[in-house]
Amino acid sequence: MNPTPERRIVEAETCRAARENMVQNQLMARGIRDPRVLEAMGTVPRHRFVPEALAPEAYSDRPLPIGHGQTVSQPYMVALMTEALALRGEERVLEIGTGSGYQAAILAALCREVYTVERVEPILERAQIVLEELGYDNIRFKAFDGTLGWEEHKYYDAALVTAGAPDIPPPLLDQLAVGGRLVIPVGTRFSQQLVKITKSEDRYIRESLGGCRFVDLVGAHGWRR
Repeated sequence: MNPTPERRIVEAETCRAARENMVQNQLMARGIRDPRVLEAMGTVPRHRFVPEALAPEAYSDRPLPIGHGQTVSQPYMVALMTEALALRGEERVLEIGTGSGYQAAILAALCREVYTVERVEPILERAQIVLEELGYDNIRFKAFDGTLGWEEHKYYDAALVTAGAPDIPPPLLDQLAVGGRLVIPVGTRFSQQLVKITKSEDRYIRESLGGCRFVDLVGAHGWRR
C-alpha cells in the first residue's frame, strides 16, 4: 500500500529533523567546519541508501550493513573524509568503493564530476538506481578492481577510498593531478589510519587524520579475498 501524501510529508519532516540533528550533534560537535560539506550532509537523504528495514537508523552515529559484507560509513567518517578533500566545486573526483552510493552523492553535491568504481556488481547496480532516481547526473559508474583506479579519466583533482588498504595502491597516486588529494584508510584488516596524500611536482605529502576501521579493499593492490 502506498503512503498517503500526509504520511509522506510527515516522513519527510522526520528525516529532515534527523539530518539536522546528525549535522549538529555528530558533525559540528566533532569539529567538521566546511559549510559546503555540512550543507551536503544536511541535504542528501541518507535513508534512501540503506536497506528499507534500516531506514529508521539511517542517521544514527554508526556504519550500517548494506549486504555482500559491505557497509555505508558512519556519517562523521563520510564528513571527515570529504572535508579533507577541500572541494570547491570544479573538481573531478575518483571514488573507490561505491558501496551504497551515499558517499558518491555527497561528493556529487560538492564537485563537477564523480567517477566511482565498485567491484561488487549487485551493489553498484543498486547504488546507480538510487542515485539516478534522486537526479544525480554528474556521476559515472564502473564495475572494476578499484585498486587499479580508472585510468581512462585521469588526472583527478581528488580521490577517496572507502575501504581499508594494506598500503596505498600506486595506480591511485599515478592518476592524481599535481595538487591532487587522496584520502584512504591504510593499515591492517582490523585497524587503519586515515591518511591524506597531497601530490606535488616532485613528491607526495602524507598526513594522518586519525584512526578508523573499514571493510577490506580487495584487489590487485589491496587484500586478497
